[in-house]
Amino acid sequence: MSSVYISKTSSKTVLSDYQKLLHKADYLKTFNKSEPIIIKINLSWTRFYPACSTPPWQLEGVLKTLIEDGISPKNIIPVENRTVVTDVIKGSQNNLWLPILKKYGVKMHFLTDEPYVDYKPKKPLLAMGHTFHKISLPKIIIGKNIIHLPTMKMHVFTTTTGGMKNYFGMLRTTRHYAHRNIHETLVDLLSIQKEIHPGIFGIMDGAVVGKGSGPRAMQWEIKDFLLASSDLVALDATAAKMMGFNPLTLDYLRIAENQGLGIANPKNIKVFGTDISKINWHFKRKDTLASRGQKLIYRHSPLWVEKILLQSPIVPWSYFASNFYHDIYWWNMFGKERVNKFLKTPWGKLFKEYEDRL
Repeated sequence: MSSVYISKTSSKTVLSDYQKLLHKADYLKTFNKSEPIIIKINLSWTRFYPACSTPPWQLEGVLKTLIEDGISPKNIIPVENRTVVTDVIKGSQNNLWLPILKKYGVKMHFLTDEPYVDYKPKKPLLAMGHTFHKISLPKIIIGKNIIHLPTMKMHVFTTTTGGMKNYFGMLRTTRHYAHRNIHETLVDLLSIQKEIHPGIFGIMDGAVVGKGSGPRAMQWEIKDFLLASSDLVALDATAAKMMGFNPLTLDYLRIAENQGLGIANPKNIKVFGTDISKINWHFKRKDTLASRGQKLIYRHSPLWVEKILLQSPIVPWSYFASNFYHDIYWWNMFGKERVNKFLKTPWGKLFKEYEDRL
């Protein structure tokens, strides 16, 4: 039996709601207090877009709670990485992380600037051993506690995404090689996490939720929920169930439970706090033109086609295509209008308040 803690929130009370939720979850019991805490922020787009990346109130709510609970800012290590289609420095600015970290005296660590070390897993892997010649991880994270800050959203490759997939960002920028076997890779990464980190905790922001073709080209909906758990499988499974999916039909969750890495079956997850037993948002899987093209390569083409198109010197074509689709076509056709609409909501006004005061 695993536990997931859930509370309702609002744009007026979100910081205190995070603190109450973490205390209810007794989160500090998860950690080896002699070790620093890695804060794995989530960047899914360089632009700010609702529900896409860790929002400022999520980062501040967690930082404020940690420091007020006696954790030194020097022992809090926020990290995030770039991808082939995101700029982590600009993303940190656009999502307002840097001024919040400065406010609390916490230093940001861009993994693009950190040394990597080779890691040999203790347990056999399902996919990563075949995908990569070697597994490299940031040296700075080894042996430290970790808190994940995902948002509640859908994903074109895994249907839903959350705490488990957040660790995907620890890998080098060639991590897209793993998309062919993404579900097994996420399970491998959770197994590695349990070997590396003495304490693991996930805090999911569902104040604004992303549905459809995530993590970028989504529709946003205000739901006013916060979730927390020391079991990332249970955390993601509970979020998936709220979105309207049977967690056991999602490969990464089912395989993780079968591997003994967490609980995906809602019958074996104890939910504390807000009653969600009747919640079903009936979200549906949705693709974009870009994701359909990617799936054609990853799922319906032989490996040699992928190696030519996405793992050879001609691969920059795919980065250009993705950025053109999302940052130019989709952003101007849909994204900009949806963000402007969001900024008129209470959560959007809170985001603007962060912009104005930080």
